[in-house]
Amino acid sequence: MTGRFALTRGILAGLESASSLAPGVDRLILALLVTSLLVAGTLLALNLCFIVRYRRGSSAPRPPPRSSSTVVEAAWIAGTTVVFLGFFAWGAKLYLDEERPPAGAYEIAVVARQWMWDIHQPNGRREFNELHVPIGTPIRLLLTSEDVIHSFYVPAFRLKQDVVPGKTVSLWFDATKAGTYALYCSEFCGSKHAAMTGVIVAETPERYAAWLAGGAPEEGRGRQLFTRYGCAGCHEPGATVRAPLLAGLYGSRVPVPGGGFIRADEAYLRDAILRANQFAVAGYQPLMPSFQGVIPEGDLLELIAYLKTLGAAERPASGPGGAAP
Repeated sequence: MTGRFALTRGILAGLESASSLAPGVDRLILALLVTSLLVAGTLLALNLCFIVRYRRGSSAPRPPPRSSSTVVEAAWIAGTTVVFLGFFAWGAKLYLDEERPPAGAYEIAVVARQWMWDIHQPNGRREFNELHVPIGTPIRLLLTSEDVIHSFYVPAFRLKQDVVPGKTVSLWFDATKAGTYALYCSEFCGSKHAAMTGVIVAETPERYAAWLAGGAPEEGRGRQLFTRYGCAGCHEPGATVRAPLLAGLYGSRVPVPGGGFIRADEAYLRDAILRANQFAVAGYQPLMPSFQGVIPEGDLLELIAYLKTLGAAERPASGPGGAAP
């Protein structure tokens, strides 16, 4: 068994670990492997012992079998149940840690499409199949797909997240070491699925800031999209159409017809834009058209990012709560 444990440690040591979440995942996998090897080794040893001891022609005593082994069976069931529940609780904690990004995490939008990763940095700079991030900073990715199901997979970070069309999902990590790490799509997505690869470039905050400033971001692109798609004509002060104002919308509670409220998070903003007739705001006529199939995923992410920047201070004191444009 000692040789097997050494081999296990060597395998795990050969896998690069470059995020704050990775060590916890490795410890859980190692514990599962060690436990499995102990159980399998014990059963193998017992089988070999009985095979040799009670082989045909041996002089080992063969008393009549006992009719009941309640104590042994109960102990085995109780013991394995406790071990199982322990691993379940351990895995559940890791899962919840991966699902709950720290407050104030740095947000980057990612659009998956056949067969590339389209990445939108917060200042508007775009990357394709290459994601630059600062180390030591919690990064929250907002992922969506423009066509089919993809899967964002970074082995060095021990992270994998399916990306579904028509839905925005989030994934967070904290890179701990500078370097370049492989990025894959791990869900078959078409004839060029194997070519849908990329890299994550983790660097010091200073180098990342210099890289980000050295690009050519499209300043105010979210505002341009807000005007281009006609949102400003209805949702700004002074508009002739009576529609909800959007300043301070993100994170607020929006009243819905029939009573009750819904929280205006990224998923709500997306749904309210694409399926407006299903997300009417109490007190307003459902006049807004659906933008399903009209706004590309990249534009939609930038429009949502712009709506999130509209602070409550921009809303008149008498302005009602609102919905997305």
